[in-house]
Amino acid sequence: MKIVVASDHGGFVYKKEIIKYLESSGHTIVDVGTFSEGSCNYPDYAIPAGEMVARGEVDFGIVLCNTGIGVSIAANKVKGVRCAIGYDDRVVELTREHNDANMLAFGAHFMMLEDVIRRIDIFLKTPFLEGRHATRVGIIENYEDRHYCK
Repeated sequence: MKIVVASDHGGFVYKKEIIKYLESSGHTIVDVGTFSEGSCNYPDYAIPAGEMVARGEVDFGIVLCNTGIGVSIAANKVKGVRCAIGYDDRVVELTREHNDANMLAFGAHFMMLEDVIRRIDIFLKTPFLEGRHATRVGIIENYEDRHYCK
């Protein structure tokens, strides 16, 4: 799979480790930054990652900051992005099965790296269940089509 990865300074250390892991697992990674632990603005990285996902340039996106909340909010501003915070194994599974999430956010200051990596594996291996869930995702997409301002 081709995966975009982004973080601010708070998620930078985890981002480097996640990239190593994903590359060793055979995935192609696009790193859109940040590239240091210097203070920076999370939307500057989460939004471009979301745009790549929305345009179909990558299969999925992973974004990180201190809490996972800021990058999730920023990525979700991009039409077509469904970014969930990966705070629990079962929740991560359900974000794919029920919500067809295409991005996953993590809070590096509140999650252990091994938990994050395990949840990324769950996310990448879990299919969307379609059926009634596709109807619900379709309602969101229809709303975006009618109300998205650019």
